[in-house]
Order: sequence, then C-alpha cells, then structure tokens
Amino acid sequence: MTRVKVCGFTREADLEAAIAAGVDAVGLIAGVTVDTPREIDLEVASRLAATVPPLVSSVLVTMPGDAGEARRRIERVRPDAVQLHGLDPVDVAALADAPADVIAVVEPTDPELDAYAETADALLVDSIDAEGGGGTGETHDWERTREIVTGLDVPVVLAGGLTPENVSTAVETVDPFAVDVASGVEREGGVKDYDAVERFVERATRARVAP
Repeated sequence: MTRVKVCGFTREADLEAAIAAGVDAVGLIAGVTVDTPREIDLEVASRLAATVPPLVSSVLVTMPGDAGEARRRIERVRPDAVQLHGLDPVDVAALADAPADVIAVVEPTDPELDAYAETADALLVDSIDAEGGGGTGETHDWERTREIVTGLDVPVVLAGGLTPENVSTAVETVDPFAVDVASGVEREGGVKDYDAVERFVERATRARVAP
C-alpha cells in the first residue's frame, strides 16, 4: 500500500487532524531559502515534531548550505527523517550517520539520480523551481518517474501537483513508495483543508497499481 506524507504544517491542530486521517508522515518546513507560507522556524518545528506520535514519521524539510548545517538542524529539531533540498550527493553521503533518515529531493531528469540513490535513504521526485525549492504545485512526467521507481532499489516518494483528484492516477501510473502533498490539500497557504486531507489519504491508499 502506498504511504502518504502531508507537508507544510504550521498549526498543531492541522497536524493532529492529518494524523487522525491516517497519514504516515508529516512534513515541517524550516530553514528554506524560498518564500513559502508553510515555513516555520526551527523552534516551532521542534515543538511540532515532539507531538508526533509513534508509528507516524516527522520529517524536517529544509534547504541547508552544507552537510554541517543540515546536521545542526537535525539535532535541533530531532525529526525521524530530513528532506534535503539543494545538497549534492557528496553532502548527502556525509549525513549517513545522522540521527534521522535522509531523503534527497531530485527532479526526474536529474543526471545525478544514481549518485543520490547510493547515498540517501530515499528519493523524493518533485517539480523543482528555479530557486531549488519544491512545492510548486506543478506535476511532472509520471511515466519518467515510473522508470525511476523500476530502475532503482531505493524508495521513491512522488511529489509535485498532487491533489485528491489526481492522486489515484498518480499511484496507478508510478507505483511509488509514498506520495507527498502540500498545497493540494489546503484551504489557503499553510492552512490545511481537513476534508481534502481525508480524501487524499483514502484515494492514495486505495489506488491499485496497473500491471
């Protein structure tokens, strides 16, 4: 069954509602260099991460300048996993002993996909903007991402433009380890639509992969 990560929480009530809806992971965006209404500071991220119950993963979503800065943020927030935007495979490899699983964010056409797959615990395939950030709300070539899933042993998370309306098709096409959504389940920037979260989880987890 495909796992579900909902990203960009700014309020504890929204996080609790998503957990009640059955998400597998919650994303907390802190320390990024792009303008987003979903960013919180590291102290808030640490507080929210501490409220996540067992069997649900907290994920720090961040854009550090190097591996050392990433490690300091991990130690400060203490998430179960860290989702890294903008680091090269060398810096990702330097975090192999970090106290969190490492998810590297890549585009489906990234020439260093194999190198990231060798150094990260998982890949998140997203539509990345000119500043290196995800969360663009734009889909990408799902057939290409299906090739990545098939060709690599590392778990692949599908992101980019997913909504309750298209997530079933995305899962059926790509067969990802997990799907990731932020703006697709919001009433406004940084505020979740609880009904949309519930529909997204239900449709993602019930979708059947095409042969």
